[in-house]
Amino acid sequence: MKFLRKIRRFLFLVLAGFLVLSLGSVLLYRVVPPPVTPLMVIRLLEGEGIAKQWRSYDEISPHLIRAVMASEDSRFCKHYGFDWDAIESALAENLQGGPLRGASTITMQTAKNLFLWPARSYVRKGFEAYFTVLLELLWTKRRILETYLNVVEWGPGIYGAEAAARAHFGKSADALSRREAALLAAVLPSPRRWSAGRPTGYVASRAATIQARMRLLPAPEGGPCG
Repeated sequence: MKFLRKIRRFLFLVLAGFLVLSLGSVLLYRVVPPPVTPLMVIRLLEGEGIAKQWRSYDEISPHLIRAVMASEDSRFCKHYGFDWDAIESALAENLQGGPLRGASTITMQTAKNLFLWPARSYVRKGFEAYFTVLLELLWTKRRILETYLNVVEWGPGIYGAEAAARAHFGKSADALSRREAALLAAVLPSPRRWSAGRPTGYVASRAATIQARMRLLPAPEGGPCG
């Protein structure tokens, strides 16, 4: 019995510590730019560098904000972290034997990129859902998108909009054109295989589709949701 009580006490302390640490991290990063992410550390240990430079929401081209929303999560302003329509559609297609596809929202991707490791498992998905709820409860949509655009991987050793704009187009993130923004958004599903600066025919076609979708989104000045 004493052994069981010790186990329960240990598990309680681990859970309490995790809750305090996770909640504290989410609250801290609500106002402070995160210095590094787990993925950056992993890539660094694999021998890659880290090119990144934080840019505030207002220092990022509105074209890129629109392009990323059009490409990754067009219903970003309408859901609370989980796009249930997209999840249902993805499950139906996957069960029918089609190519596997996910339904991750920008909030879910921010949670994954900022706090978690790059692996596919139910455990990681559970943590991703937990952090997604915290982000939607404690952050604004503007902060979620701002952070996503500053930590997402855009190529080997390239993280965030500023580093991506300079690496692929030789300019700052606030100077990106509509076409350049669409190309950057087009490679996000596989940024280590595709290049925005040297687009394949598929990437160029995908960017054109994204440009057409961008017109359907509200002007992002002031905030992504108008």
